[in-house]
Amino acid sequence: MFTGIVTAVGRIARLSPIGGGQDMRLAIATPQGWLDGVAIGASICCSGCCLTVVALAEDVFEVEVSAETLSRTTLGAWAEGTRINLERSLRLGDEMGGHVVSGHVDGVAEVLSVTPENGSHRWRFQLPAGLARYVAEKGSIAVDGVSLTVNEVSDSGFGVNLIPHTTEVTALGAVTPGARVNIEIDMLARYVARLQEFRG
Repeated sequence: MFTGIVTAVGRIARLSPIGGGQDMRLAIATPQGWLDGVAIGASICCSGCCLTVVALAEDVFEVEVSAETLSRTTLGAWAEGTRINLERSLRLGDEMGGHVVSGHVDGVAEVLSVTPENGSHRWRFQLPAGLARYVAEKGSIAVDGVSLTVNEVSDSGFGVNLIPHTTEVTALGAVTPGARVNIEIDMLARYVARLQEFRG
């Protein structure tokens, strides 16, 4: 489990096809010392996608990504040099600064616009069909692994406000309209919607 509070921005250092070319092995470079205490088999949230560490070197870890994940997330478009948000898994006793994030991507959204709004910027996103019903105004959502508060909802998308700090310390600062981002809806919203289906 994760909280959606990004603690580092990594960089794709190498991509190597595996499994007959359908799957991919990624080497991800991290800031110095960020991997201290990480072991083989650990889970790391990589721009919203929970991946398992299969190899470690100094300030670099490697993961393997299936064709299914590549096709259902933005990972299939990553290239050498791509900057990604990183978060290590939550430990008992850690501060819960964001919201409960599983690292299981529900869909890929498109950035429609980024507009200055007072001291922040309003970001608007187009959601895949069927996901908007899980998004609530003032609820939580994870965008590329970043925990954000929803400030507006439409039939097909949502908007959030990002303060300068968020764009400075995450890879979202390099995202522009037209880009695609990984979305994880609030886990609680999913279960509430499921309960309503049973009651209906």
